[in-house]
Amino acid sequence: MLEDKLLIWKFNRGDRAVLHAIYDKYKHDLVTLAAALLTDVALAEDVVHDTFVSFIESAQRFRLTGSLKGYLATCVANRARNVNKSNRARRSAAPQNAGATAGDRDNPESQAIIDEQSQRLMQALAKLPYEQREVLMLRSRAGLTFRAIAQQQNVSINTVQGRCRYAIDKLRCLLDGEVTQ
Repeated sequence: MLEDKLLIWKFNRGDRAVLHAIYDKYKHDLVTLAAALLTDVALAEDVVHDTFVSFIESAQRFRLTGSLKGYLATCVANRARNVNKSNRARRSAAPQNAGATAGDRDNPESQAIIDEQSQRLMQALAKLPYEQREVLMLRSRAGLTFRAIAQQQNVSINTVQGRCRYAIDKLRCLLDGEVTQ
């Protein structure tokens, strides 16, 4: 949190090099979040790119009042929601590989296992209703609290908690169903 405030302080004072540090720090989490919400890695990368372009444009007026990661994740989720609303056909597209980077993998066998597991998870996430998927990803990948998610979505905390619980239950059923078949 303190590191984020220092990064924003430098960013607000015109140090554009710090943007690279912010991007490197959060890009993986933001792309993963967007990919889970959109089920399309290429589109997810575009959403994250657009989020950072807007972030750059807001340099002089941006004031961090909470978590930078939470702020960026909320921006990504809002953009993903807008993309889904404007392009419903894109939402049903097959998910692409959103696995770990090559540096995270030990060997080709581990890479194949990680890719397969990531693909199964992305396919299961794509089958969740959007509201449940969004809550689950904002909670697990962005680290937002139920209260913050509820405020962002203009619903009660109980609704957010219910969506999260239903999402987890449905994921269990979907993934267990693949194993038992």
